[in-house]
Amino acid sequence: MKPPTLPRRSLTSLLVTKPNCAHLRVQPPRHPRLYHATSPLYNLPSPRPATAPKPLLDIKHIRQNPSLYAQNCLDRNYPTAATYPARINDLFAQWHIQRNEGRSLRERRNLLLRQLADPNTSCDDADEEAAGFRSLSRDQLVEDGRRIKAALSKIEEAEDRLTAEMEALALAIPNLTSDQTPRGSEPRVLSYINDHPEPEPALSDRVWRSHVHVGSELGILDFSAAGKTSGWGWYYLLDEAAELEQALVSYALMAATRAGWRQVSPPSMVYGHIASACGFQPRDQNGETQVYGIAQAPEDRERGKPELVMAGTAEIPLAGMYADATLDEGELPKKRVAVSRCYRAEAGARGVENKGLYRVHEFTKVELFAWTTPDAEDTQDVFDEMVDLQTEMLGSLGLHCRVLEMPATDLGASATRKCDIEAFFPSRRERNDGWGEVTSASICTDYQSRRLATRARIGGKVVYPWTVNGTAMAVPRVLAAILENGWNENEKSVTIPEVLRPWMGGKEKIGPRAHSE
Repeated sequence: MKPPTLPRRSLTSLLVTKPNCAHLRVQPPRHPRLYHATSPLYNLPSPRPATAPKPLLDIKHIRQNPSLYAQNCLDRNYPTAATYPARINDLFAQWHIQRNEGRSLRERRNLLLRQLADPNTSCDDADEEAAGFRSLSRDQLVEDGRRIKAALSKIEEAEDRLTAEMEALALAIPNLTSDQTPRGSEPRVLSYINDHPEPEPALSDRVWRSHVHVGSELGILDFSAAGKTSGWGWYYLLDEAAELEQALVSYALMAATRAGWRQVSPPSMVYGHIASACGFQPRDQNGETQVYGIAQAPEDRERGKPELVMAGTAEIPLAGMYADATLDEGELPKKRVAVSRCYRAEAGARGVENKGLYRVHEFTKVELFAWTTPDAEDTQDVFDEMVDLQTEMLGSLGLHCRVLEMPATDLGASATRKCDIEAFFPSRRERNDGWGEVTSASICTDYQSRRLATRARIGGKVVYPWTVNGTAMAVPRVLAAILENGWNENEKSVTIPEVLRPWMGGKEKIGPRAHSE
């Protein structure tokens, strides 16, 4: 069956930009996050393998603007990292002392070598230190040379140690925050998509069900079997639910490729240092696992073989595609779309609010990723294109959503700005007015490209491209929203969004299944 084209509705038909109903209120202020699961700020990066791209950070900018970076860390609720800029300056002062001492010793060594090569050299030298060499025997000069060599070795070790510590601290500092990002913990509502399905719940006799109930009623979700095979946070999608997953993926890929995004099928495992460079760390500040690591044989660890981890998003392998590489100006913006399985440990994430498909350990996601010129307008154009794609797809699925400008405390380490789209979930109504995140889009400026040593040659100069990433389709959450919003209690059925039907064999509804099946 021929895939459908996206409905040619204008964005204004999908957006309600001036909410005037009580049910459209912004949710109460959120509690600031205690930590960021994807932030390296509470555990400094582990030693980098020799094969890893060398980060090319602008530490000078941090040294020259310590207050700016410290306040930025505080704004993003990273109090520990707020001390790093001052610490970097302290380390740089120590490094500068070592560098001056090393310079003096090297000058003395050079004079000593000249004296050894030609004892008459210092006769014409007015320098007191050089003249002092005339009174030393050759053996004394050689011994003095050994002492200088040993002292220089210690100084160089100190310089290397101080440089490594400055770099580790700089790597752990988050990106600077955009002026468009609200400070504090409260997001700003930018717009709404589609009308609310039940603006006056007290006057409605409609029966709402969670997707867990709907899926069980229709026999298309099985959490019990997954609990036996894999544990909490895994699931089986059966029959129409499995078809819906493929339909959502196909629809998102069609929309993105039609808009000029080229498809990539990325690996699911990446090196740990690649994930770290993108802003993802294996553990949070409490030592809880956030990323699934692949066990290493002892001999591999001893040889220094890089650790592999399961990618939490296709953003990571996509960003790594051009690690330690140089792009040409004509290639930018370079836009890619990828579908992948994603793996999130997310320790401690259990709870009624996250029941079912809302927070799981493995899921399918379609991801958008782009490299742009280091220009705010060029990057903004790509970012807006991402958000427009997200808006158009979610709107065509019939979901009621809101577009949010996320606050500073909600940004991951790599993002300077982030917009989320939250869909209405009836099952979450009592806890969060029904809102639940289904997509996000972030501008990361040169945070990732500097850490991955990705360069671009523009106008004869080598610069660092900016990166932008966004969710095209997070399957489990969108699937859950479709089940909950499309549920008909009387018919015991779910209406399939029209744009997905070509990938569902033309089926319009998911109904009860005969027990014999």
